[in-house]
Amino acid sequence: MAAVPPPPARHRPRPGSLERPVNAKLYRGTWLLVGLPLLVAAFSVARPAPLPPPEQLSALDGPALKAVTSDLVQFRSNRYPGTAGAIDAANWFRDQLRPYGLQLRTERFSAVVARIGRLQLQNLLAVAPGRSPQTIVVMAHRDNDGTGPGANDNASGTAALVELARAYSVLTPAHTIVFLSTDGGAFGGLGAAEFLAHAPERHNVVAVINLDAIGGPGRPRLQIGGDTARTTSGTLLETTAARIAKQAGRGPSRPSVLRQLIDLGFPFSPWEQAPFVSRGIPAVTLTTAGDRPPPTGEDTVGRLSAVRLGQVARAAQDLLGTLDQGTEFVQGTSSYVFVGSRLIRGWAIELVLISMLLPFFAAAIDLFARCRRRRIALAPALRSYRSRLAFWAWVAVMFELFGLLGIWPGGTSRPPELTGSAARDWPAFGILMLGVLTLAGWLVARDRLLPRRPVSTEEELAGSTVALLCLAALALLVVATNPFALVFVLPSLHLWLWLPNMRASRPWTRAALITAGFAGPALVLGSFAFRYGLGWDAPWYVLELRALGYVPFVVVVLVIPWLAGARQLAALAAGRYAPYPEVGERPPLGPARRLVRRLVLGSRARRRAPQPARRAFGG
Repeated sequence: MAAVPPPPARHRPRPGSLERPVNAKLYRGTWLLVGLPLLVAAFSVARPAPLPPPEQLSALDGPALKAVTSDLVQFRSNRYPGTAGAIDAANWFRDQLRPYGLQLRTERFSAVVARIGRLQLQNLLAVAPGRSPQTIVVMAHRDNDGTGPGANDNASGTAALVELARAYSVLTPAHTIVFLSTDGGAFGGLGAAEFLAHAPERHNVVAVINLDAIGGPGRPRLQIGGDTARTTSGTLLETTAARIAKQAGRGPSRPSVLRQLIDLGFPFSPWEQAPFVSRGIPAVTLTTAGDRPPPTGEDTVGRLSAVRLGQVARAAQDLLGTLDQGTEFVQGTSSYVFVGSRLIRGWAIELVLISMLLPFFAAAIDLFARCRRRRIALAPALRSYRSRLAFWAWVAVMFELFGLLGIWPGGTSRPPELTGSAARDWPAFGILMLGVLTLAGWLVARDRLLPRRPVSTEEELAGSTVALLCLAALALLVVATNPFALVFVLPSLHLWLWLPNMRASRPWTRAALITAGFAGPALVLGSFAFRYGLGWDAPWYVLELRALGYVPFVVVVLVIPWLAGARQLAALAAGRYAPYPEVGERPPLGPARRLVRRLVLGSRARRRAPQPARRAFGG
């Protein structure tokens, strides 16, 4: 009888083995749970209706507005805050409105601008008292960066503000109307932030219309974001869009869904509606400019479009009339994502993002359970992660310490100029010292993380499991702070989860998977690089936002464990991972470690010694 041939060797490792430890069936099956939040989000879609148009028709004229704009530019083209030109521009604004009987008021303040110093600024207010103390603010920043005429940015908005104030000087509005000419708008809305902090009317503000660069030939655009994960009122947005569509023949351009998600996950806006939206006040910016200010040589009166200037100004007048005659409109702000004329509520999007963590959590916990069943020690891998965490914490602490010591340029926590030197002019001494300290920390941490012997498959699996579990804990912290920021974390979680199954894959495949996991941070930096035109300076600008305090410290706290997990998984993918060595495997202590060890042991001995022995120690 012929012998039965042996079964063919398996070419693919068995699921659940050390070569394929991640449970793909569990991962795929858990995605079914995401369907319910998606269904809830679909039912949360709403279409806010615009408020009815005003009874009084707008009558602002484009050529007349262009003439007023030209008058301001010719009077003072350099309106850089704190200069004689800025003072002259403020006097020009007062002179334009003084004959009309409005209540004029000047609010002087100062602010520290990074790399410039303390500037003396002034907000100008023209108040049209209404029958109600509830206040609607119409504002435009008066200043520019001093490098060009600033015709569109923002003499055009100031001219429209003057004409709107003149029109309301003969009316008795239902609401009190404040026509606010701010200073420091070119530096992240310093004047708007000052108004919110100290103006007497700030407690009664119910809506804000901001006019910024409204005379360009481009399609009108709406800016609706804030300094926090909030969006302006849907009713205000749709009403503004309807008024613009009536005047311009088509609706305004709005941010894409991806841009809105990025702005909610990493709140940033250089426009002056942002401080109001963050305070829960519905606010919207009308503009014809892009996200980055135009080149100085192009911002001249000759490039203004009188037609577009008139259209946007009349739309603003109609919007103001609509808000003033409305007996009520949506108060406060919330989180939305607008898709055309519809909106998806923020809580529904947060629910979907949180549910997308479930497949990763299920697979990561199952991976942990497999390690426990196989009695794979996780403590050395956890210590290895701890060393990487300590290194990144060291870098972050040094960066923050340099800020406290004044090595980094400090100033008011508002976004610096996009066209300024914030992304380029960093102190060389500070960068050099931070680099030296970073290198020192890396050398100390590296000493315990170098592979000194062959690493077993079980040890590599332990390293992956610990890193993935720490990333899971980080995801929970993100949920507790800003669930929209999961947009930046989810790609790394779902891609890096499969690294344990790719141990036998080609190195370039593992490297590609690690690189793809950085898609989240790339979204943030890409937004600054391309949307705001910063290019390769984008990382430096983001660091400047943190140095000024605009980006909260909690973001740094969340980035540190993510970087530690990314570094451990990258070491595994590159074949350079080693678990934290046992006592017998550790290299001899260097002079720095010996000194620290001697000081620590001496301190412990002094605390434990009895009183006579302490005197013998010299204490």
